[in-house]
Amino acid sequence: MSIKPMPITLKDKMKQLSPARRKKVEARAAQLIAEEMTLRELRHARQLTQVKMAKTLGVTQDSVSRLEKRSDLLLSTLRKTVEAMGGNLSLVAEFPDRAPVVLSGLAEGDPMQKTRPKPANRRRVA
Repeated sequence: MSIKPMPITLKDKMKQLSPARRKKVEARAAQLIAEEMTLRELRHARQLTQVKMAKTLGVTQDSVSRLEKRSDLLLSTLRKTVEAMGGNLSLVAEFPDRAPVVLSGLAEGDPMQKTRPKPANRRRVA
């Protein structure tokens, strides 16, 4: 019977670092955590109210409240919301084997929507 070595925890790994390196890692972790926000947190950080956002978006305050609680949004909705806060939306794909790639054409809305012909009305033949 073989004895498995004890797993190394993050806490153990951090203890192995020099104080200067540990401080640098902790600062970067704090920076990454600060960069991640919900739409609600972002709105608060931009010092905007739901009422002001609603007015800019042309919707009701209740709609903004519901939007902030959603976990699945259309990119066009997210783009409009970010723009209403004064920002621009960009979408980045990250892969382990290459540098990040900024995706184009997705956050600007669906250009095919305007050029796609409407399906013809089909009638049932009895």
